[in-house]
Amino acid sequence: MKFFSEFGLYLLTLKGMFTKPENGKMYWKEFMHQCSEIGIGSLGIVAIISVFMGAVSTLQTAYQLVSPFIPLSTIAQIVRDTVILEFSPTLVCIVLAGVVGSKIASELGNMRVSEQIDALEIMGINTKSYLIFPKLLAACVVIPMLIVISMVLGIMGGRLAGTLTGILSPATFDKGLHQFFKPYNVFFAMAKSYTFAFIISSIPAFYGYNVQGGSLEIGRASTKAVVVSCVLVLFADYLLSAILL
Repeated sequence: MKFFSEFGLYLLTLKGMFTKPENGKMYWKEFMHQCSEIGIGSLGIVAIISVFMGAVSTLQTAYQLVSPFIPLSTIAQIVRDTVILEFSPTLVCIVLAGVVGSKIASELGNMRVSEQIDALEIMGINTKSYLIFPKLLAACVVIPMLIVISMVLGIMGGRLAGTLTGILSPATFDKGLHQFFKPYNVFFAMAKSYTFAFIISSIPAFYGYNVQGGSLEIGRASTKAVVVSCVLVLFADYLLSAILL
């Protein structure tokens, strides 16, 4: 029963967001602030993870392809498809669920506990719309951009690792990179990135907005938000793979 009550409250929270803004400039300023917080704030960790993710993919793929009958350019194909289809959208979004999700949940939870949300409601502001909607919209705009950057850096990291270790030459890697490329894979990755962006912004916002208690409950809500977001990202990953592939 707790699951159904929380799910119903989650839907009501989402429903309360979609109202006409009281002040368009105020909402736009908050939206741009959230884009900067989510995008610029997460760019460093995304870049580091992506480069090493691509590098490790190259090394492990080369370790497994021991047959002399398989051309070395196949390594680049496997790295490219692995990074685009799974590593960049799913792994990066799981990391962002911890980075962005915990920040959103703790921020809203602190506002709820310190009664800032109650003060805004007394002033006649729709707090669900003003506090949650800009975060959700900013995540859906910025996170897919981070995923695209992650794809590029992941492939570049794989190319760099293959070149520095002498596994394959840059020309061979570039040749495999262009062979049998399916543009649909990029569409599938972007579909996953938008879905995951919605999950890792709305779930922490729900738990943070509905915190009850003190500072201890803020930590619990933040932890629960990250765990639930990661589980739902993996579940959505399976569903999208089953439906779209």
